[in-house]
Amino acid sequence: MKYSRFLTAVSAARRPSPIRVLTELQQRSPPTLISLAGGAPNPNTFPFESTTIEVKNGPAIVFNEAMMKRALQYSASSGLPELLAWMKTLQKNLHGPPTVGYTPENGQMDMCVTTGSQEGLSKVFEMLVNPGDNVLLDAPTYPGTLAALRPLGCNLISVPSDQHGMIPVALRKILSRWDPSEVCKPGSTAPRVLYTIPNGGNPTGASMTARRKQEVYELARQYDMLIIEDDPYYFLQFDKPWAPTFLSMDVDGRIIRTDSFSKILSSGLRIGFVTGPKPLVDRVVLHIQASTMHTSTFTQLMVSELLHSWGQEGFLRHVDGVIEFYRNQRDAMISSAENWLKDVADWHTPTAGMFLWIKLKGVADTHQLIVKKALEKEVLLVPGSVFMINSGDPCPYVRAAFSLSTPEQMEEALRRLSVLIKEAM
Repeated sequence: MKYSRFLTAVSAARRPSPIRVLTELQQRSPPTLISLAGGAPNPNTFPFESTTIEVKNGPAIVFNEAMMKRALQYSASSGLPELLAWMKTLQKNLHGPPTVGYTPENGQMDMCVTTGSQEGLSKVFEMLVNPGDNVLLDAPTYPGTLAALRPLGCNLISVPSDQHGMIPVALRKILSRWDPSEVCKPGSTAPRVLYTIPNGGNPTGASMTARRKQEVYELARQYDMLIIEDDPYYFLQFDKPWAPTFLSMDVDGRIIRTDSFSKILSSGLRIGFVTGPKPLVDRVVLHIQASTMHTSTFTQLMVSELLHSWGQEGFLRHVDGVIEFYRNQRDAMISSAENWLKDVADWHTPTAGMFLWIKLKGVADTHQLIVKKALEKEVLLVPGSVFMINSGDPCPYVRAAFSLSTPEQMEEALRRLSVLIKEAM
């Protein structure tokens, strides 16, 4: 893989911050080192001394005075070493990336911590997407992705999807506009980046089958594309075994994967991860150095202490409990949909995630229906148009989330929705 051809001019021009390099060097040095280099504030001036965080299913996390000083200080832009080490082991055990054994220059797997997976995506797009580039993504898709891509001036090309995710035949048809033997030549307009949410997609709840992933990956090889595997719902797959990931198939080092702890530990902690070829992860870190500098040391240390306390087995046991909760929530919403919507709407039961994607019968566009009339019925959903590349096009879908409401609230909400649809019809 020649990663330099994928970089934007801005990303290629980034250089390591000399101050950040010295700071991170100091943190890896022996305690006998006397440093006058860092510009960090003296932790003795911080007003916070210690804290104890109670944990539902594990021992309390105790930050004594020394730990608190570390938690409130600057840290490495790539993330806390002990958190990264834990996560790298988890990624290897869950996905078995072929790139683990590669050399750093040839795309060896590496990771960095980001302030939620949204920051990771934003930095990856800054690194890879130039104005005028053609970028492939499954549609409909996550509005945060559209918000990050649109200002970059790229051309967004939607790849049709269904309840099983991106459709490889449709992707192949789109790519047939270009000659595979010409894609690496200067001036080629062939897409270099493909973005997808493979599990429990937001908004559709669609999950890509292993066969489709393999077919998409082979097309990426044929056309020399990078795949951004945005997988915040990986740990919310309701059935086992979990689907193999693009990362597990990555024999070339062309997968950039973003993970998130928002759905399984806490959304407010803002802890995410970018996993991919070391040359690209290193460059993501340069983008972080120039913006947020690093993810909150406090939240990283808090999560690291929790994960080391649990161990991988305890972590996955916690995940199983979260899955059971959301599976029950999913089942409650499907039951309510069967009770109230079967004559006025269509849907597919999601196998992962938090969302039900509902197509209303007899309603060409749901935007005005939801924005104006739904509030009168005291029910609120998200109109499907906000998930489309061209948000002005008519869309008959709505997204319903089953993450927060009780089964009783879902039942009443879908009853109100059914009345709204019948009136519109």
